Amino acid sequence: MPSKGEIAIAGLGQTRQGKVYGRSHMGLAVEAVELALADAGLARADLDGLLLNPGIAWGNAAMGSFMLQQALGLRDLKLQSTMNLGGATAGAMIQHAALAIAAGLCTTVACVFSDRPLKAPQEQHARAGKREGSAASYAFARGLDAVYGQFGINAMYALVARRHMHVYGTTQDHLGAVAVAQRRWANRNPAAQLHAVPLTLADYHASRWIVEPFHILDCCLVSNGGVAVIVTSAERARSLRKPPVYVWGMGQGHPGGDPSETLVSGAPLARTTAFAMAGIDARDVRIAELYDCYTFTVLVTLEDYGFCAKGEAGDFVAAGHTAPGGSLPVNTGGGQLSSAYMWGMTPLAEGIVQARGEAGDRQVPRHDVVLVSGNGGLLSTHTTLVLSPLPS
Repeated sequence: MPSKGEIAIAGLGQTRQGKVYGRSHMGLAVEAVELALADAGLARADLDGLLLNPGIAWGNAAMGSFMLQQALGLRDLKLQSTMNLGGATAGAMIQHAALAIAAGLCTTVACVFSDRPLKAPQEQHARAGKREGSAASYAFARGLDAVYGQFGINAMYALVARRHMHVYGTTQDHLGAVAVAQRRWANRNPAAQLHAVPLTLADYHASRWIVEPFHILDCCLVSNGGVAVIVTSAERARSLRKPPVYVWGMGQGHPGGDPSETLVSGAPLARTTAFAMAGIDARDVRIAELYDCYTFTVLVTLEDYGFCAKGEAGDFVAAGHTAPGGSLPVNTGGGQLSSAYMWGMTPLAEGIVQARGEAGDRQVPRHDVVLVSGNGGLLSTHTTLVLSPLPS
């Protein structure tokens, strides 16, 4: 295990995200790596590690990292892997890179995600009768779920959210408060997909249902794009173009079981390891970039990190604590609900931007301790990163 501040993030590359057509998933991945290397002041030849989280468009790309290596023309890598823990993969890639660098296996690792689930309108009708749009990308059904008519991840999360409402009294207004708070952040982020679209609680209630209790504004966006992050030793990062973002702490938690019974994510497990390594507790966190596949996920994650007691996150968000000017800024770029959906790379990238102090109108003044969470499956996998512009 590396020590606090021993590993750093030295480069960040983000392609244009959203309804970006005319690009392949591989092209977006290559562009993201090039942007990240330029951000760090490095060349392709400086990389000796490559980790890839392939999105939906990659299909069954078990060797996706090798495909990307070939596309980039990289030679003599000492670390390479295709990783997939769903939305927890971004944090897991950073952790895998950090462990490998600390162990001396490699020195400089690119962690990459790209996807292209959105089809241009002409592509959606390419084959008559076959749905190929963004909804089709995530509307999968398996086994008994399909037999009983439960299709897609939206319905699976809706059941857990409904039980949280039943047990703790969480309301529709609480879910809407998350969407409204994050849209206010997105309105300050010119790169956000919904930057120019204001949102009120009335707008939220008027939006169409997907599966109760979720309106469409409870669900994350579907986006095309790519993100890459360069990880290296803190010592090397200090000699590169951008100020290092130090990895103070990291951890994982994969609870197993049925979250509709427990109403708990993997955050309590992951935070224990990460906070101990960083030497902090929840009261020290200035900014939280939380995985927000749904509004409900933000609520359960706030509770599981200890920012409020179980069942109290709804009132916490409704009181304005997570919005601009609040006591705990959450998802300051608009998150995956209002900015773009790059799986766990969305909260990670915004955490890096905030830690560097490069967020412009949405910059949080106190940004010395930034929490980044990842969540995959149905609250199935979880990663925690604690980032800081300070070495210790």
